[in-house]
Amino acid sequence: MRNQEWLENKLEQIWELLFSEVPRLNKIVIKFRGKSKYRFGHIKLKDKDTHIVINSLFQHELIPEFVIDTTIAHELVHYMHGFNSPLPQKYRYPHQGNIVNKELVKKGFASQLKQEKKWIKENWLKVYNEIKS
Repeated sequence: MRNQEWLENKLEQIWELLFSEVPRLNKIVIKFRGKSKYRFGHIKLKDKDTHIVINSLFQHELIPEFVIDTTIAHELVHYMHGFNSPLPQKYRYPHQGNIVNKELVKKGFASQLKQEKKWIKENWLKVYNEIKS
């Protein structure tokens, strides 16, 4: 079941697999929240902790895990680039020059990015309309 514990474990697995070299300088909180059609996740700094929010619709089993994994990894790239984290900010803008996807490709996430893009194009709106209520 995709609950809070499952999501926290996902974050830890992805951190250890792809981001272990990145210093974790504050507490990172991850939660399912919201039912957005076009926003899969976001990251913000609140009371010195970094909060990562993942679309609540992703709790549904119709959403493939690679979509969730890619969303979490995307937000962690923002963290490592110093956006909404205590790390030094590396770029002026968080998506400047497609830096997030370039970083994910460097970390071996290229096939997941392709899978995610294809799945979103072919399935997301249909699945969204099915599970949104």
